[in-house]
Amino acid sequence: QLHLTESGGGSVQAGGSLRLTCVATGDAYRLYLMAWFRQTSGKEREEVAAIQSEGATGYITSYATSVKGRFSISRDNANQTLYLQMNNLKPEDTAMYYCAATDLYVLDPKNPPPPAWRYNTWGRGTQVTVSS
Repeated sequence: QLHLTESGGGSVQAGGSLRLTCVATGDAYRLYLMAWFRQTSGKEREEVAAIQSEGATGYITSYATSVKGRFSISRDNANQTLYLQMNNLKPEDTAMYYCAATDLYVLDPKNPPPPAWRYNTWGRGTQVTVSS
């Protein structure tokens, strides 16, 4: 099982950008479906984006409608690192962002990112705050 550590959160003004990083330790990273979630106080954890390796160098990605066109998920399998590039940030993007992993589910790009219960490994989160 992987161990996940997020970083890169911070405070920005609306319209700004941040890049989140999630470093994984453990075996077989390439085989894991990786994802970013976010959560605000009193609300359920919301899926943001997911990515799975396909073939030797390809990837399958899936995004929540609310972030499509603004956020981009990517991964570096050699360095076991997951990224979330967030552009044109809005105040409603303010949340704690979590990295998640699972080796028990295969991503379908025709569907939205899988919900939280599909994942069996989580990081501790990094806070993103967007001011208007």
